[in-house]
Amino acid sequence: MCFISNAALASAQTKYDQTLQAALAAQADQRAKDWQTTAPSEFDQPNWYIEQSDQIGAAQTELDSAQSARDDAQGQLNKVINRLDAADYLEAEKKLAEARAAFVIAKQVKDQAGKASDNTGLLDAAQDYYDEALADLEDAQEDYDDLLDTEAAEDVEYARGQVLVAQQRYDAAYARLLTLQTGAESPAVIAAAKELDKAKSALAQAEASLALVDAQIAKLTVHAPMNGVVLTRNIEPGEFVQPGATTLTIGNINELTITVYIPENRYGEISLGQTAEVTVDSFPGEVFTAAVIQIADKAEFTPRNVQTVEGRSSTVFAIKLHVEDPEGKLKIGMPADVVFK
Repeated sequence: MCFISNAALASAQTKYDQTLQAALAAQADQRAKDWQTTAPSEFDQPNWYIEQSDQIGAAQTELDSAQSARDDAQGQLNKVINRLDAADYLEAEKKLAEARAAFVIAKQVKDQAGKASDNTGLLDAAQDYYDEALADLEDAQEDYDDLLDTEAAEDVEYARGQVLVAQQRYDAAYARLLTLQTGAESPAVIAAAKELDKAKSALAQAEASLALVDAQIAKLTVHAPMNGVVLTRNIEPGEFVQPGATTLTIGNINELTITVYIPENRYGEISLGQTAEVTVDSFPGEVFTAAVIQIADKAEFTPRNVQTVEGRSSTVFAIKLHVEDPEGKLKIGMPADVVFK
């Protein structure tokens, strides 16, 4: 997801840079023209005197005003043409427009018939069609002229004129604004900047989503508290683990220890740091060095899996030794014999 967002951001950044470069080049050309253009006599300063941002702001204000005036003019025209006294004039105007359209067609038909060979019957029919269209046009024109001087007609035409002027004002204001929007203020650069911002936002959202996924994965990942070898596994893939349940048993093979048990009457012979020799059946004749690192301060019953020399003893003391095994030969769980020095 982040890879796609990064690619989109890079593409948007490239497009923005290219668009801005082209816009700045065009702005330089326009600035040179502005320096050479004579301002209207009503202006006290040359065209280049006012900052571009101020000119754009003024042009935008004029555009907004022109749009408001256009909307007001259109609203006023709608009110006028919906008046009852304007209905006759509008109907006469409609019929005149239809009669003009029909007359244009009739004239074209007549002209084409006059050019045809052996056109006696064809020309007569075309002439009749033309005469009828002309008569309809004259009648429609007369009806229209009769209503042209009425108050309703004057109000309609005035309102239409207001709309046309307002629209022309809006178009001119819009064109003026586009002329001023050059360089970094050009519409193309602004659009590219918006796309760049959207790409940055998308990347930020993708990174946030990725961080959330990473956090969820971290919560679902169990890390061993130390390096070692898995001795037992109590769960299979796909199973749910209850809180506090043992899933794996790990042995630390770098810090091998062995625990032996001695009877109470031998307890005084053992001391911390005392060395011992350890032998295992897997490596006959090889002796491993060990040292006492812990002596139990309480007696316990003889463990079932341990056979002591004095098997009749009912209670023993646990002695823990650290075994040196630099070559890693010993494995966890191997039975061993310990001889204290």
